[in-house]
Amino acid sequence: MKLEAPAPAHTPMMQQYLALKAGHPDMLLFYRMGDFYEMFHGDAERASKLLDITLTTRGASAGQPIRMAGVPFHSVEQYLAKLVKLGESVAICEQVGDPATSKGPVERKVTRIVTPGTLTDSALLTATRESLLVAACVMGETAGIAWLSLASGRLRITEMARSRLEGKLDSLQPAELLWPDDREPPALREAPALRRLEPWRFDVAAARRDLAKQFGTVDLSGYGAEGMDAAVAAAGALLAYGKHTQQSTLPHVMGLAVERESEFVIMDAPTRRNLEITETISGAESPTLFSLLDRCATTMGSRRLRHWLHHPLRDTAALRARHDVIAALVDGHSAIRHPQVAERLRGWSDVERIATRVALRTARPRDLTGLRDTLAALPELHATLAASELPALRAAANDLKPEPGIHARLAAALLDEPASVIREGGVIRDGLDGELDELRAIQGDCSSFLLEMEKRERERTGIANLRVEFNKVHGFFIEVTQGQLEKVPVEYKRRQTMKNAERFITPELKAFEDKALAAGERSIAREKELYEALLDDLGAKVLRLQAIADAAASLDALAALATSAELLSLSRPEFVSGDCVEIVEGRHLVVESQVESFIPNDTSLSRSRQLLLITGPNMGGKSTYMRQVAQIALLAHCGAFVPAKQARLGPIDRIFTRIGASDDLAGGRSTFMVEMTEAASILNNATPTSLVLVDEIGRGTSTFDGLALAYAIARHLAETTRCYTLFATHYFELTGLASVLPNIANVHLDAVEHKDRIVFLHKLEGGPADKSYGIHVAHLAGIPKDVVRAARKHLGELEQHLKPATSQPDLFSGAPAAAEPAASPVLDALAELEPDQLSPREALEALYKLKRLSTE
Repeated sequence: MKLEAPAPAHTPMMQQYLALKAGHPDMLLFYRMGDFYEMFHGDAERASKLLDITLTTRGASAGQPIRMAGVPFHSVEQYLAKLVKLGESVAICEQVGDPATSKGPVERKVTRIVTPGTLTDSALLTATRESLLVAACVMGETAGIAWLSLASGRLRITEMARSRLEGKLDSLQPAELLWPDDREPPALREAPALRRLEPWRFDVAAARRDLAKQFGTVDLSGYGAEGMDAAVAAAGALLAYGKHTQQSTLPHVMGLAVERESEFVIMDAPTRRNLEITETISGAESPTLFSLLDRCATTMGSRRLRHWLHHPLRDTAALRARHDVIAALVDGHSAIRHPQVAERLRGWSDVERIATRVALRTARPRDLTGLRDTLAALPELHATLAASELPALRAAANDLKPEPGIHARLAAALLDEPASVIREGGVIRDGLDGELDELRAIQGDCSSFLLEMEKRERERTGIANLRVEFNKVHGFFIEVTQGQLEKVPVEYKRRQTMKNAERFITPELKAFEDKALAAGERSIAREKELYEALLDDLGAKVLRLQAIADAAASLDALAALATSAELLSLSRPEFVSGDCVEIVEGRHLVVESQVESFIPNDTSLSRSRQLLLITGPNMGGKSTYMRQVAQIALLAHCGAFVPAKQARLGPIDRIFTRIGASDDLAGGRSTFMVEMTEAASILNNATPTSLVLVDEIGRGTSTFDGLALAYAIARHLAETTRCYTLFATHYFELTGLASVLPNIANVHLDAVEHKDRIVFLHKLEGGPADKSYGIHVAHLAGIPKDVVRAARKHLGELEQHLKPATSQPDLFSGAPAAAEPAASPVLDALAELEPDQLSPREALEALYKLKRLSTE
């Protein structure tokens, strides 16, 4: 019987790779080999497509060709950034063993894991927004969420009804979501990178124990998390995942904050989208409220401003404190104004993210020089703030006290312009360490030694053009041209042959080479030791650095809001205890920035005037008017000044919008279904202190169905919910509600006709509109003239046929209109003639044309 040959085994290197890959099967493994990170087999094929890099085949293992793809280690950040943007995760595998002492493959291990939600490297992060790692856990009808910005160390938790989980996740916009693999994940508007975890990772008892150990406390009672089992379980899973990816204990995560819905003005995902807070409806970054207001001098301030805009407060005391600071910074008689603050902060490094990298021991030399230079500017900022009479600014001065000890340590340790990475040396300043100075002196003597030896050897050998040089590839050598080779002494040993010269080494030069190269290696090793010691010292100061970053971010955001208040003519809003929304000459900031002139409008809502039924032509400004009211309320509750001459606001707990809709094809929902879902959310969750915007509800179905739904929804909001409501509609029949319910008022945005043209006045007036002007808008949009004429004709027929004689006129008509005569080519051609502009010959040609048209 013939025996089959045993299958060939994998090579030792491939065995090592496969063992490491088995520990990270669901992500790409970057395997360090020399100056490249290599990927093999399936990873190589996948990476070649994602990164558009070459896929090759080299050698074989276990009888199979090895597919390979690689990226240079010195430019790996750009490839990681692209992969993270695509939602991929990468395990970075480095050489940790010594090649000189290794038998077989050099020891390697995964030193960090890069995922979309665990970024800390400045090259991978967006400067002005957080990258959030979010975990969610559902227990019965309660959902718990925990989210962590690893780049800042800020951990937060909250709980809510299970039905509101998707909305909260949508508002957080996680970069990565941790989710139990025994549950169906939520369908979010912007799908994050999804990481499915085993259910046991969401164990509450283990989470409480691990979190308390992380924070150095006995339990979590000091954080107000009692009874929040679902949120704590999510936080525990999140913390463990963060530690795993960073291969670190996350020393900069020192506590958690509990967020409760009662603290904030709640906005669901459609509302955030419709108000274009940080993203336009089409998904662009500008023009938005954030892009208009972000005049921050630092990236920390920009992130803080973004956070405020998405987390409007209900605590009027905190809001008034922000308004006080803005008012002081705008006041021309104040001791400190916003340009001074911006000037003091300009040039600051991102202290918040640098502190995180210090804690994780991934800070690079230029991170630390940026921190050094920032701390050098701290005394001047502190002195400026301390001169203020405002308590809030003096408190900021206290948080921004100079740190001469940290600055002195950095200044003494680092060169003014160090190398970008520590592995090549050139980071530590001369004079810090005697051993390093001695090793550098040996290296520094190389030039003088080479010159002295070159002079001596020329004299000894008689070779006038002999050179003694060094390069990184071949080390030290003596170079002699071909014409002088007969003069080379016998002790010269050939090192390299070139086209026109030979390179040699001597025992003396070899001894010096060994000494110099050893000194270079020892010098870099010593620099690494000193750098690690510097990180140790700074690690003890991370909490203080985070406090400086926090105070600077808030100050910068307030200074930016003060600058915007002055440049955009914003005013301070007033919070009152009574139920009202009173706005005088309100404006829409984003629209105003895109047009030559903007018409401001007033708004008055109270318990006796709770619902404004807004009618008017298409393009008349109804949606803009409603959005501007919501934006003013939002800005006021963020602590900003508002685009209005005056604004008085009573308590507001939520803002809802039902404006526009589109198909949700992925979710299998039609436009009308999306519209009704958003309306249901409003009707089920709005309270008497909610601000609700409803724009043209009922458009996606038949006229009578839509009218009936719009009528019932408007009546419910006014009669049952009794919230502040702006309700825009083209159903003129709804205007009759004002005569039935005293808390409904009719208003309209007017327009006037001029010949066949329409002029939009964009001014809010009392009473209902008298006409829709839809056909005029169709004409403006470029609908062909014959289609417009046919529409006018059919409109007249519909009005005469469908409208009862006793009914009140609707939006499509003023006085009853007679049907237009049939379209006539002769009359059209005649109407286009300008007799005074025609020559005799042109007049004759026009006459023949009219004759021809009349016989067709």
